[in-house]
Amino acid sequence: MTLLEISATNKTPEINFNHLTGKLLIEGWSTPEDSFKFYEPVIAWLVEYEKNPATVTEFNIKLSYYNTSSSKWILEVFYFLERINRLHPVNVSWFYDDEDMLETGQDYSSMVSMPFKFIET
Repeated sequence: MTLLEISATNKTPEINFNHLTGKLLIEGWSTPEDSFKFYEPVIAWLVEYEKNPATVTEFNIKLSYYNTSSSKWILEVFYFLERINRLHPVNVSWFYDDEDMLETGQDYSSMVSMPFKFIET
């Protein structure tokens, strides 16, 4: 298993997933033309990570904006983390800078069974 590092663009977020430290980051805008193509390596990485996760996983999500097609894949990420959380703790930090993004994070937290920490930026 290797690190997953995808640089941010004006339409896609930075992805930095480290299987050794258990630190996972998604940060920036998520409005890719083809959300499946963008998130496919993220999901593939999580499939492998789920088999042998770190003792504790720290997931920081700092989205400024995302589109509807991205929301499906972000939820899929949370579903993987929820399964990991059954055996190994997963700590989610949802960073937000406005009420809409806070509500979005609260919506996601209501769809999965794991704790979220909401941090205003």
